[in-house]
Amino acid sequence: MSAETAPPQPARRRIRRSPGDRLRDAVIALAGKDAVLARHIEKSWASITFAGTRHTLEIVYSGDGIAAGERFIADLPDHEFALAGQLVADAVIVSADHALLPEPRLSVTCELLLLEEG
Repeated sequence: MSAETAPPQPARRRIRRSPGDRLRDAVIALAGKDAVLARHIEKSWASITFAGTRHTLEIVYSGDGIAAGERFIADLPDHEFALAGQLVADAVIVSADHALLPEPRLSVTCELLLLEEG
């Protein structure tokens, strides 16, 4: 008798998330379930002693979600991010634009400086 064997399974590829991916996810988690990420720009940054990346994120809230946007504006500058091997050295709100028509909308742009812990 021959034993039947299952065909070999392909190796599962683990997708490696970058520090920028983890930062973006942490910011969106802080922004709340009503937040919609409209834009994320990442640029390399370095000084004489530090290296990292500067991130610009635009987050949009609409309708009843605007209250969550107001909380995000208040909470971001003092929020302690927990990102392994990385330090959020600066987190600021760059702009907050309100519109009433065609529906209430709040667009928040923030910048974060992410440094490699060494």
